Amino acid sequence: MATVEQTPALTTAEQFARRPDSGFVEELVRGRIVMSPPPNRRHGFVCARIVYRLSRFLEEHPLGRVFGNDSAIVTRRDPDTVRGADVAYYSFARLPVEADNVGYGPETPEIVCEVLSPSDRWRNALEKAAEYLNAGVLVVVVLDPDRRTAHVFGVETPPVALGPDDVLRFDAVLPGFEVAVGSLFE
Repeated sequence: MATVEQTPALTTAEQFARRPDSGFVEELVRGRIVMSPPPNRRHGFVCARIVYRLSRFLEEHPLGRVFGNDSAIVTRRDPDTVRGADVAYYSFARLPVEADNVGYGPETPEIVCEVLSPSDRWRNALEKAAEYLNAGVLVVVVLDPDRRTAHVFGVETPPVALGPDDVLRFDAVLPGFEVAVGSLFE
């Protein structure tokens, strides 16, 4: 007698959003829930530094909002993928002031910053950066605390590696914003 292997149903972004908080760090990847270890303190510190620098700039230049704490971004549909960006910047053109910030909207941010954790692999970080860019994000920055570097990926620009003495800028998205890469790790 032949048996049919049952494949669990894929989860949609909407179902994922309605799930109770499991207490774990989770993302939805091609319809499957993937857990990862919670980030360490250094990861949180670097995230806080970039959020702080972007927030200060945006107080003087009210062009949009910055989000942190693994805010959800739908990067793919059918099967759905929902990523939790460490830091994301949305202009008011993409996410108006009056927009509902609850749930997972169709908007994608202009900038996403991801901080490598000890459990992250570069291959996965590069795949995630490509996924964000394919979803409509304009600039993805991967910050590496071990090397004190920033790797910048853009839809219309070649990848750039910045060292601690270099300056991170988003001229096409946030003209005038700049921060010394090394200061994000101090």
